Amino acid sequence: MFTVMGITGNVGGAVAENLLAGGKAVRGVVRNPEKAKAWAARGVQLVQSAYDDAAGLAKAFTGAEGVFAMIPPDFAPAPGLPDQRRTIAAIGEALEQARPGKAVFLSSIGSEQPSVLGLITSTHLLEQATRTLPIPVAYLRAGSFMENWLGALDHIRATGEMPFFYAPLERKFPLVGTRDIGLAGAKVLQESWTGMRVLEVNGPEGGTDLHETAAAFGRALKRQVKAAQLPEAAWQGVLEGMGMPAGRTDLYIEMVKSFNSGWIHFGNSGTEKFHGPTTIEAFAQELVK
Repeated sequence: MFTVMGITGNVGGAVAENLLAGGKAVRGVVRNPEKAKAWAARGVQLVQSAYDDAAGLAKAFTGAEGVFAMIPPDFAPAPGLPDQRRTIAAIGEALEQARPGKAVFLSSIGSEQPSVLGLITSTHLLEQATRTLPIPVAYLRAGSFMENWLGALDHIRATGEMPFFYAPLERKFPLVGTRDIGLAGAKVLQESWTGMRVLEVNGPEGGTDLHETAAAFGRALKRQVKAAQLPEAAWQGVLEGMGMPAGRTDLYIEMVKSFNSGWIHFGNSGTEKFHGPTTIEAFAQELVK
């Protein structure tokens, strides 16, 4: 039996889907069981727990062959990341108590860097806090989610422009579909190892061209779409327009700058490489409507 956090989300759901497809028993950690009724109908055992409740998480982790653990995504966290720090502490304590067979963590590209990470600071802290656990651990350092641009569909459809914070547009960036992260997570959960593993989880080898990303979205929308570079002076206004509080954009901006400078990157020594099969073309044809 495998325990999966985030089962009602994209990545955790993809992990569970792959495990169930392989005939494995799955236990889902949920904060609201009502949102997971479809999983229960498929035979998934649900355990209700807040993500910062060590006792509740330990109950969910106990007896598991492996645990898929993650911090809930938050694009505008409170200063100092208090919610993320509580969750990290609870996950670590629960794993220490429950001693499942292994733990696989959703991490992020760049998490090996000590600073100037913006939002990625939370997964850096997660890795630092859990690498000495008395069980085998693995970190899935995922690239940027292809799904991140789905929220801009109305703008893309209306203007024919696909805006990017990333620069330069000519660089191929590490974009990955969440289904492929789930595929990697389920695969690693079913493997055996000792100590610590780190996997760089990317899309197709070579990275993804941003001009081609825009063109792929255009083909799916049946109109011409061009990539557009968002000037740095516009970032604050765009982020606030996306719903971020004005005082909580700093970490997102810091993260983007570190991507663009190359500080956040793939190709680190001592890491395994996992390339998901989902191309931006296939992603757009299925999910861009």
